[in-house]
Amino acid sequence: MHGEFKVPGGKLVVVDLDVVDATLRNVRVSGDFFLEPDEALLLINEALDGQPANSTGESLSAVVQRALPPETVMYGFSTASVATAVRRALAAATSWTDHDWQLIHEPPRSPLYHMSMDQTLLEEVAAGRRPPTLRVWEWSEPCVVIGSFQSVRNEVNAEGAERYGIQVVRRISGGGAMFVEPGNTITYSLYVPGSLVEGLSFQDSYAFLDDWVLAALHELGIKAWYQPLNDIASPDGKIAGAAQKRLGTGAVLHHVTMSYDIDAEKMTQVLRIGGEKLSMKGTASAAKRVDPLRSQTGLPRETVIDVMLASFSRRYGLKPDEVTDAELLRASELVETKFGTPEWTNRIP
Repeated sequence: MHGEFKVPGGKLVVVDLDVVDATLRNVRVSGDFFLEPDEALLLINEALDGQPANSTGESLSAVVQRALPPETVMYGFSTASVATAVRRALAAATSWTDHDWQLIHEPPRSPLYHMSMDQTLLEEVAAGRRPPTLRVWEWSEPCVVIGSFQSVRNEVNAEGAERYGIQVVRRISGGGAMFVEPGNTITYSLYVPGSLVEGLSFQDSYAFLDDWVLAALHELGIKAWYQPLNDIASPDGKIAGAAQKRLGTGAVLHHVTMSYDIDAEKMTQVLRIGGEKLSMKGTASAAKRVDPLRSQTGLPRETVIDVMLASFSRRYGLKPDEVTDAELLRASELVETKFGTPEWTNRIP
């Protein structure tokens, strides 16, 4: 069995092993990490050999930690990442390059289209009718997107939304509210099979699925990092927020909204945002703009997206694709029966 785990912001850990009588045998850990002293690698392998195959990640990490001498230095990985690689080997997890990645990047669409297409493409990947897909959103009109479990009246100032003609829609994932106007954010979705995140904790899967975008931001000159549970941050404040939805089949929707150039004054009139939350969005005053990507790169939004897609393609490959007629039909049905209905939007008033 073979398992790999690329530590977000760190190194690759690879584990090859056998399972004999429900125990780990012939464990061989390797990777591009740094480890001192040399004999520590042998100690890691010996500690894992003989462990029950149903061991939790926490117990495997503890076993390895106990086996290492106090002077051990691990750079670019940890005992927890070794345990994760073991669990991914046991679960026959797939890696990014095992998949034929597709790209969907359409002209601007309505908020309801985006909500319904997210569910549609997730269902298609889950059913095996579509390969793993990266979709970049373009918005045709302003909106507020609230999380699946948020209260409308707690998050949205109805008077402000009406004044600016801003529609309120509800997505299928949890997390917080998004204020969107065409051209002011970069939003993307990943639709992946459960095998890609097999063996990862819920928290680790967030950083794992966005490691590629951190590399792209570094190419753009932004020193960015993942801030648990679901934020991407820089020295100047929050850049992006992520959210996930998982189906019973294991398929995962992971989507991210990045601030390119947001009108913070309008945002605070539409959303009910406290001072603490506003400061986390990168501005201390509602009169300022939330523009980490624009101000930190000095580049047009389209150029930032191009760099991101090029970075993904170099790592994993990426082929242009289009939404199928069947997917369009399913998304249209979901608008009529779910996302465009007051029952869904106001299911938590």
